[in-house]
Amino acid sequence: MRDVLQSATDVRSRVTGWMGRRFLAHLSKTGFDLESSWFVPSRVLAPLRRNGLDPVPELARMQAHGPVTRLPLPVTVWLVTGYEASKSVLVDSESFSNDFGHLKELGLFADEAPGGLGFSDPPEHTRLRKVLTPEFTMRRLSRLVPRIEAIVADQLDLMSMKDAPVDLVEDFAMRVPALTICELLGVPASEREEFQRRSVARFDLGGAATASLSAVSESVAYFRELVRTLRTVPNDGLLGELIRKHGDELDDDELAGLADGLLTGGFETTASMISLGTLAMLRSPDLFARVRDDDEAIGGVVDELLRHQSVVQVAFLRIARKDVVVAGTKVRAGDIVACSLSQANRDPSVYSSPDEIRPERAAGQHLAFGHGAHRCIGAELAKMELRIAYPALVRRFPEMRLAVEPGALSFRRLSIVYGLHSLPIHLGSHTSPIRPVL
Repeated sequence: MRDVLQSATDVRSRVTGWMGRRFLAHLSKTGFDLESSWFVPSRVLAPLRRNGLDPVPELARMQAHGPVTRLPLPVTVWLVTGYEASKSVLVDSESFSNDFGHLKELGLFADEAPGGLGFSDPPEHTRLRKVLTPEFTMRRLSRLVPRIEAIVADQLDLMSMKDAPVDLVEDFAMRVPALTICELLGVPASEREEFQRRSVARFDLGGAATASLSAVSESVAYFRELVRTLRTVPNDGLLGELIRKHGDELDDDELAGLADGLLTGGFETTASMISLGTLAMLRSPDLFARVRDDDEAIGGVVDELLRHQSVVQVAFLRIARKDVVVAGTKVRAGDIVACSLSQANRDPSVYSSPDEIRPERAAGQHLAFGHGAHRCIGAELAKMELRIAYPALVRRFPEMRLAVEPGALSFRRLSIVYGLHSLPIHLGSHTSPIRPVL
């Protein structure tokens, strides 16, 4: 009798899973508005939402009941909110797959696969990361420091010439990482404005759910054309360097995918951190003063802001390769696992007073850049940009202040990468010279 019941359960599970996959496949082709969809439970959307600078309370409630929660969906999806449980999933490439092809097999997406390291498994991931790693050592990245300082100074100059108030998102936060990633990759100067336009829509899921995937396809197509051009005349950027060193072993699709993956990890995320970190400083005079006055403090401030903001709210989805136990919960082969980085980085069992910004805490082990083999390869570049941008901004405009009431600020309501739509600020009447800090 037990075998019969188990067999019936297995059949029901397969049928339900098949129906769910077909349903989601249809939605992925036609598009839908997640924010207004009555059929998507709030618990499912909670990892993509935020309450100002903080995760929504529903995530903390789930975490309080256990580090792993099954989401109410027609396919089996587990949300991991605990810090240690998230680390165990993110580091376990043997039990969990990042391969985007599995999501397509499940019927979740029908679009072109995003490129880069984030959506590949060993040994392919290992091969590609080995190619990129030498280009992201501190020694190699240090050559970009003077250029980043110049980019920051130029944008501050341009802001100072604008009528008040200025929009820190549009006039500074978006431009600094966009120009930096263009500089890194070797995007021609004439194409950089168009490059930035292509990059903005890919993470915001407030409208049609497939809009960001379409933006990914457009981006990959652009990089494919750029790679073809650079194969003929390689420049001094990262893509040109990879073509010179590894052009025979990497095809155009692989190079375009790597470039798109670096865009994914290096543009929108850093832009959001610049604007959200600035907002945090404007809300805290002590934090503002520390960044302005203390050269030694900026490293700790950046790490703590990264932990506190966790702009990448959810890690790339994992597919269980086999049955595995995560923090006491059995996850079956084929199940989808999502790690809430924003909530894991507020885990009270790891961080005392996790909702407070405390630069003195040892926050270097946060999960803002992921963990394990898939930890963001551009993490040091992002931190370098933030260590330059924050102090340069507050030292240039020591009287800067919000130009609107805090309640009037417009945040993204539903997004993989969290951020502000705009941040209107008055720069003040007094400006000071820029003093670069690393």
